[in-house]
Amino acid sequence: MAGIFELLLPVTPMNLLTAFLMILIFFTIMFLGTKFLPGIKGLGEPLKDGTRKEYKLTGLILFLLATFSAILVLVLYERVSSYIWNLEYIAIRFWSLLIVANIFVIVWTILLFILGRRKQGEARRKGFKGILHDIWFGSELNPTWWGVDLKMFAYQPSLIGLSIINWSFMFTQLNNQGYILPQMWLYQAFWWFYLFTHYVFEEFMLSTWDIMSENFGLMLVWGDTVYVPFFYSIAGWFLISQELAFSVYVIVFLCVAYLLSIWIFRGANLQKYRFKKNPNTKIWFKPAKTLEGKILISGFWGKGRKLNYTGEILTYLVIVLTTGLISALPLILPGSLLILLMQRAWRDEKRCKKKYGKLWDDYREIAKYKMFPKIY
Repeated sequence: MAGIFELLLPVTPMNLLTAFLMILIFFTIMFLGTKFLPGIKGLGEPLKDGTRKEYKLTGLILFLLATFSAILVLVLYERVSSYIWNLEYIAIRFWSLLIVANIFVIVWTILLFILGRRKQGEARRKGFKGILHDIWFGSELNPTWWGVDLKMFAYQPSLIGLSIINWSFMFTQLNNQGYILPQMWLYQAFWWFYLFTHYVFEEFMLSTWDIMSENFGLMLVWGDTVYVPFFYSIAGWFLISQELAFSVYVIVFLCVAYLLSIWIFRGANLQKYRFKKNPNTKIWFKPAKTLEGKILISGFWGKGRKLNYTGEILTYLVIVLTTGLISALPLILPGSLLILLMQRAWRDEKRCKKKYGKLWDDYREIAKYKMFPKIY
């Protein structure tokens, strides 16, 4: 691990300035791409006044353009390796980028708070507790700047930023060791497919709790801007300095485990999404079954109430296993997500009990556990 940290540049005023310019340029490109690139149209869930917000979803084209750019740099590696387009330029400035990202979050949150409170007028929360609430949870449900919904936009620098940081690890290994290990390729492939499937089904995000019900404040801004790109990528650091390649058997095991976990994760979410769009859809080749047409009990949703969370945690765990567990630190990712998603599952249970009443109790008798059989 010491060898990894030796690659990092110290935090200096010049490196902080460089990091600031990198993040500013990146966010600007993502915002302008979201604004002007073509995308599919999607409708959000009904709001309190019965209206539905229209979204333009450009995430897939942005992600594919970023992927193409990274492949181009890799193909031209010998020609560009001495220039800043070599993605190692990102990895070695990790600490400076992390600090600037947190400062960026504070500034963005303050702007959202001020503008949101102005729109609330006399209806805004009063007192110190009200101010803290609106800073943390946000003072506006759907803040929109220049026609761009900020909550949906935040996923672009968040997830594409994660992918770019991941690619920088691959370039760092190539620069320092002259080759890319099979487990590094696995790490890259697992994350790429995870992000690709997210963007293929990007419209699903419009029916998630974050988009439907959560205001956009420090909690979501920090999660999107810092937690996802900088903490989700933690395992990549433990691949850079490895020298021994995984055996074929380990590679096959990890691939099978990954496909199973992401099938549970994406499959469960897709089943719920398809049911919301068309209650007569088929799930696992059979017509969807429900309780009074309201609660889905087919497929994964008839087995557990939050198996999508289970699949997500298992997916992260498999990604961490690409490091060979040479350190416990990468387990921070699935461990922290386990805590966060268990807490979210508890919040979802309370919300659904309030919404469906006795019908939710009946559903609990069918899907007897939330995330893990006989445990939770």
